[in-house]
Amino acid sequence: MSGTAPFLDLADPTFDVNSDVVHDARGRDWFAETPYGWAVLRYDQGTALLKDRRFQQGTARWPEQNGIHDGPWQQWWGETLLSLEGTDHLRLRKLLGPAFRSRTIEAMRPQFQALANTLIDGFAARGRVEFVSEFAEPYAARILCLLLGLPDAEWSQVAHWADDLGKSFGINVRHDLPRIEAALEGLTGYIDQVIADRAEHPREDLVTTLIRAHADDDALTRRELSVALVFLAFAGMETTRNQLGLALQSLLAQPDQWALLAARPELGSRAVEEIMRVNPTVTWVTREAVEDVDLNGLHIPRGGIVQVLSHAVGTDPAMAGNAPDIDLLAENRPVHSGFGGGMHHCLGHFVARTDMSVALPLLARRMPDAEPDGPGEWLPVSGNTGPIRFPIRFRRERP
Repeated sequence: MSGTAPFLDLADPTFDVNSDVVHDARGRDWFAETPYGWAVLRYDQGTALLKDRRFQQGTARWPEQNGIHDGPWQQWWGETLLSLEGTDHLRLRKLLGPAFRSRTIEAMRPQFQALANTLIDGFAARGRVEFVSEFAEPYAARILCLLLGLPDAEWSQVAHWADDLGKSFGINVRHDLPRIEAALEGLTGYIDQVIADRAEHPREDLVTTLIRAHADDDALTRRELSVALVFLAFAGMETTRNQLGLALQSLLAQPDQWALLAARPELGSRAVEEIMRVNPTVTWVTREAVEDVDLNGLHIPRGGIVQVLSHAVGTDPAMAGNAPDIDLLAENRPVHSGFGGGMHHCLGHFVARTDMSVALPLLARRMPDAEPDGPGEWLPVSGNTGPIRFPIRFRRERP
């Protein structure tokens, strides 16, 4: 540590990584020191670092950073695509990739639209909604079930496991470990049953696609497929649910943008990119130096950990177009880091982009004049963040 750079206490559960404290630090220097290594605060340095081959994904060391050195979660975490590097990472990414092609996901758009409208039907005439439990969670979980070919009726159990496993990304992970490992055991057992069933009884779903597609020497092992699908189940559900809640938090704070989205649904994709730039659920992206690196005056030794702070980078005023507010009509916005970058760019980004771009315009159209109905309840604004409860009121639909 240099001793002269700003210090940001990312390990403090009350610390807000989107706060003025972080913005002030960004004005002083391009990086800050933290209990988890260095934090990158500016756009140019952050986007460059995510593509820099002298760094690898740093998430593999997350258990170690939290004093967790063994156990089923620590073992599973090290086997996920998020933690693997080199030839193992490339092989798994190549094998999993075809199931997530944009063409495949785009074909599901009508099903996403039907699901979103069905959920909104349940509260549109009431003029009030608890957004997380009545829309964001069932929408994210039921799309996941649709993608994996799981029974729609089981979405609630899958969501419960995914929610508990999602605590893996929180700074209280050590405290939450028993709950995380119970969820890992439950979800893994369930997914293993699904894999065995699809091997015997193929269907038109992602699991069957992955089993069928790679009958050669490089094929996914049963364990690799299980780890990958469990990770997809929890990461895909949790991040989409959280990001939808954060989207409404931002859009309701700008009523003109909410009304614009209702009037022009084709701006749904633009809304997703803008929201992930200014209010991302993944508040930092981790990298580890694989060699000694001298970076813009900062020496990072081999094994040094760097966090790219998503909001600080996405709203850096030094980069043209990086305004702190959403503007759905703005052109040439810089690329956000909400899906990571480089070799570890999120494999499921087409799913997230498509399902959110479908949902947000429908919500805006059918929830006019929406505003928060009280403060709600929120996760800490660090690690992966989002609402736990988010009550909203709006002008109700007339029969």
